[in-house]
Amino acid sequence: MIRKIVKINEEKCNGCGLCVNACIEGAIELVNGKAKLVSEEYCDGLGNCLPVCPTGAIEIVEAEAKPFNEKAVEERLEQKKQREQFSCMCPGSQEKIIERNNTDTASEEKNQKVKETKEELSELVNWPVQLNLINPYAKFFDNAHILIAADCVAYAYASFHRDFMKGKVTIIGCPKLDNIEYYYEKILEIIQSHNIKSITVVKMEVPCCNGIASIVKKAMLQAQKILPYQEVTITTDGGIKE
Repeated sequence: MIRKIVKINEEKCNGCGLCVNACIEGAIELVNGKAKLVSEEYCDGLGNCLPVCPTGAIEIVEAEAKPFNEKAVEERLEQKKQREQFSCMCPGSQEKIIERNNTDTASEEKNQKVKETKEELSELVNWPVQLNLINPYAKFFDNAHILIAADCVAYAYASFHRDFMKGKVTIIGCPKLDNIEYYYEKILEIIQSHNIKSITVVKMEVPCCNGIASIVKKAMLQAQKILPYQEVTITTDGGIKE
């Protein structure tokens, strides 16, 4: 049948993933860093993804396409929920709280040890850290300050543990290569299910990283919880962008 449907220009797509988040039917995914229409029957042709695209890579066209299938969309979204449940069952992703002694005395002793050995000590207080693996109902989120960081940040910024991770539950993910809609759903569940004290987002300066900040802000609005929020951008040469 001839109907309205999304058309994506891959050459214009910068892989930011904002359209993935905007499509509530889950019709768009990032594949090899580019937005792709997963299936014609998942697209309702209404174009909720158009306004969020920063490069104009998306348009609505009238073309021969399969009819929109609401039942297929419901089944797809249900499968996503099931994947989330199963991801938390892997032994390597079992919830773990890592105790750190953060008293003043302990901090002084730690700093002295670092000076003597020139060794940076870990500030990680939770496991797992990958957003794909984290259980949104994990106890370590209770009354926590949360750090949500793009994967590349820890490799670009040398003092990531000391300057950003200390005293925070750490979550990492890649908004370009992973399913950003799945990320949004998890962050929303975390915010809704726990008393979160603050959220810090640390991302890279590349355009595809902006999606991770966007979904955090959207999740706070959806949850009707506007939390203390800080956003930091790291340059590709390892500095903090002013």
